[in-house]
Amino acid sequence: MELQTLIGRMTLEEKCSLLSGGTQFTSKAIPRLGIPARFFSDGPLGIRRQEGAADHLGLNPSVPATCYPAPAAVANSWDTALAEEVGKHLGAEAAALGVDVLLAPGLNIQRSPLCGRNFEYFSEDPYLSGKLAAAYIRGIQSRGVAACPKHFAANSQETLRMHSDSVVDERTLRELYLTGFEIAVKESGPKCLMSSYNRVNGVYASENKSLLQDVLRDEWGFDGFVVTDWGGSSDRVAGVIAGNHLEMPATGGDSDREVAAAVRAGRISEELVDRRVGELLSVLTELSPAKETAGFDREAHHAFARRAARETIVLLKNEDRVLPLAPGTRVAVIGDFAQTPRFQGGGSSSVNPTQVDTPLDCLRESGLDVIGYAPGFRRHGGEDAALRQQAVELAGQADVALVYLGLDELAETEGLDRMDMTMRPSQTALLEAVAAVNPNVVVVLAGGAPMETPWISLCKGLLYGSLGGQAGAGAIADALTGKFTPSGKLAQSWPLTGGDAPCARYFPGKERTAEYREGLFVGYRYYETAQIPVRFPFGFGLSYTSFSYSDITATDRSVSFTLSNTGSVAGAEVAQLYVGREDSVVFRPVRELKGFAKVYLEPGESRRVTIPLDDKAFRYFDAKIHRWEVEGGSYQLFVGASCRDIRLTAQMEVAGIKAPAPYDALPSYDSGRVADVPDSEFETLLGRAIPAAKWDRSAPLGLNDTFAQLQYARGWVGRLVYRMMKGQVDRSMTSGKPDLDALFRYNMPFRGVAKMMGGMVDMAMAEALLEVFNGHFFRGLGHLTAAFFRKNKAEKAVAAALSRAGQDKPQEEECP
Repeated sequence: MELQTLIGRMTLEEKCSLLSGGTQFTSKAIPRLGIPARFFSDGPLGIRRQEGAADHLGLNPSVPATCYPAPAAVANSWDTALAEEVGKHLGAEAAALGVDVLLAPGLNIQRSPLCGRNFEYFSEDPYLSGKLAAAYIRGIQSRGVAACPKHFAANSQETLRMHSDSVVDERTLRELYLTGFEIAVKESGPKCLMSSYNRVNGVYASENKSLLQDVLRDEWGFDGFVVTDWGGSSDRVAGVIAGNHLEMPATGGDSDREVAAAVRAGRISEELVDRRVGELLSVLTELSPAKETAGFDREAHHAFARRAARETIVLLKNEDRVLPLAPGTRVAVIGDFAQTPRFQGGGSSSVNPTQVDTPLDCLRESGLDVIGYAPGFRRHGGEDAALRQQAVELAGQADVALVYLGLDELAETEGLDRMDMTMRPSQTALLEAVAAVNPNVVVVLAGGAPMETPWISLCKGLLYGSLGGQAGAGAIADALTGKFTPSGKLAQSWPLTGGDAPCARYFPGKERTAEYREGLFVGYRYYETAQIPVRFPFGFGLSYTSFSYSDITATDRSVSFTLSNTGSVAGAEVAQLYVGREDSVVFRPVRELKGFAKVYLEPGESRRVTIPLDDKAFRYFDAKIHRWEVEGGSYQLFVGASCRDIRLTAQMEVAGIKAPAPYDALPSYDSGRVADVPDSEFETLLGRAIPAAKWDRSAPLGLNDTFAQLQYARGWVGRLVYRMMKGQVDRSMTSGKPDLDALFRYNMPFRGVAKMMGGMVDMAMAEALLEVFNGHFFRGLGHLTAAFFRKNKAEKAVAAALSRAGQDKPQEEECP
């Protein structure tokens, strides 16, 4: 049936009902019109379709699925073909498991090394992120499943993520935080996109017309639908007006009644509701996942996961060519992670893997002589001299000590940012003790984000496996023994310390706002421009072979050069193209990534490599006239093995405007030294006053304030609830295993009571509860009781209306 005809047969209640979820993970169905419910599932690392009671945090078990390398790991491959293959495998499993919309990939910029969810995102660079995300999306959607990139936009911290306001200037927003989404939308056509929890410059992303309509639809040509993050709707009517189509999860009809009432009151037109319903159904009714009744081939998918993990491994140190290890090398395997690997992060992306390879088992099958294993440390910290001594004694008997270290589960999880970049002190103490008895130490490092490595002199070899998925252990064993040559390159800079990060003084925002004072100077853009030493630069990675670059030529469309394998083994090199301009009137980083190519070469082989220059190579966003421009003049083109290891350079004259100076004097931004930007400069960059960063502790609490703020509540009930919730959070942190549900509730706005309880509570009841917290106990209790009965009455009235609609109109065939 033609969509407009279909919509014309709906009652207002039915139209509004389609704009919110039917359950925790399904849209609503209208059987009489043949509109099916569609199933949504988390999926950046693998399919998380839950059995039984569903939740959005990964607390309850899900059906078994392959856990692939985390996006942060895949980014280290710099391989769009691999990313597309990962997407195809994700799409195939989604279809096999009855999933219609896969909530992946994650596209937020790794603004800080401390974001607890960095493992779900690709990179600190928007160009690399966008190219990889587009590849994922093409792969997923090739299987008839809708991909849903997330979280749009400027959602770079977990702390107070549902409450925080990202205060960011327009140029930085467009060039850094939206460009990855732009590339993904234009190059892969995602059928869905998820709005983020946070505000962006004062307006919630889920109801931000500038983002959802002006940029996403009108400028980029997005023709899919927008879904809220789970519980991420504030004003549902404002969201529909702005361009948000589907609120998730189910709110028991509360949001539907709110939208219908707004239509009747004239706040929103029924024509606009029809448009949103049409935009939503144009996707949901056309989805046709290639259902595989026999499921998917678990062994084949596991084998692919191992091949994918190989490409993500980064060799960070190889002193005296300690790697690869020869067959029969006597190795001591040390570290708790060698027995129980870290292969994924925590939260909604957690996968119930079909199987998990353990490093110890894989090493025993690798041809090495494993003389023994010792855990060496307690996984979640704490001193244990006996465990350490056992490891030291074992290490002293081996040719090489393989020490498995990294970040534990508490360090990397949804809902919680890291406190610092360090590993547990017990791990460092173990490494020091082992290095004292064996000079040949190889560290295998697990974790989805950068770590401080002041201990690097204690090891000869350092292999970074990131979070390699369920088959990552086998890929690491293959790398250690030379079954392939590591070719990964870091997609995020590794500073010497967390305090060196450009946003260290501003991250995370701990009350009302998250100030993006560093502007454009995120990651390598800062370290290179301000000439800050780092441990490992963006794009860095060693190999078992070597490569040379020569003969660069450049046109207005591409840069070409010759790449040669000058070593004795086959391998792949990631050649990176950066663009810079020295005499720019517009401040900018000294160089920015604008292209890359991963090239596999046999020993002695040479190849001519061409990297295109696209429409993003020279542009900048002019915040005064709100559009993209190209500043005419001479640009430098840099080709290298990392952002700091530049092998070739060329000059190019580029046609464009004679750019006027867009700002008054901004010395911090002009120099790139943005670690401590004064208020006056940030205000000039913003073009407005800096919003208040602190909560107003004297004001009554509102629906968009959080349960964490109950410590300032006027009423004793609120303060009691705060003590109970804070105690639960503190106990979970002390235990070493975060209680994600407790953390989510603690950081949740009060409106979340209505948005996350499946209709048990509506907004009127949430408002009454706030009255109690604000010290009006009896009045609030009375309003709560009245709201409860009004809700039940309204639910019955809507149910009756929907029932009449079903009786009055004949049932149609199901839409395709």
